[in-house]
Amino acid sequence: MPTSAPPSNRFERRRAETRGALVRAARQILAETGDTGASIQAIAERADVGFGSFYNHFESKTDLFEAAVVDALEEFGQTFDARLTGIDDPAELVAAGFRLSARMADSHPELMQILRRRGLAHIHAENGLTARALRDLQVGMASGRFTVLDPTVALSALGGALLSLVELRFARPDLDGDEAASHLAEMVLRMLGVPPDDAHEVARRPLPDLA
Repeated sequence: MPTSAPPSNRFERRRAETRGALVRAARQILAETGDTGASIQAIAERADVGFGSFYNHFESKTDLFEAAVVDALEEFGQTFDARLTGIDDPAELVAAGFRLSARMADSHPELMQILRRRGLAHIHAENGLTARALRDLQVGMASGRFTVLDPTVALSALGGALLSLVELRFARPDLDGDEAASHLAEMVLRMLGVPPDDAHEVARRPLPDLA
């Protein structure tokens, strides 16, 4: 789970641990059922913290579940950062993002269930994978790799396609996820202006290991 700078004293460490436990509990609930109607008492029990601790960190369940989504999406982005270091081609970064996401349905199911259920509302957020995707789009446009006119509109298209891919992976686990992701990545690259033969090759380059 994403972490900030380590707390400086025991009190702050305990506060951070309690908050982290609540966020983890909320993430589990979102991944398992998506039901945000669980009582604060039930959430606190799942987190193994006192009921009164909840209001030391969050004003409402809405705030907690929003924090859980932001936390999960930031972990999603950090996973990509760790795996895609050293790739300079923005087209390869976009394609690898789709293909790794398909694999993460198996390797990181909690994360991907949260993305599946809550990702649409965060397509234009300023954190998580969105900020990274917008950066790669802008780099690709500036270099001429991509020919789209508006990065925000392109981001909407990429986000919608990614969420559809994640839904496909969970709805049709019998399909070859790698092949489906490669096909979709190729189509997305062509939409961004990458020539067909180039898009086909880029969408099938070797991927880093997620293990």
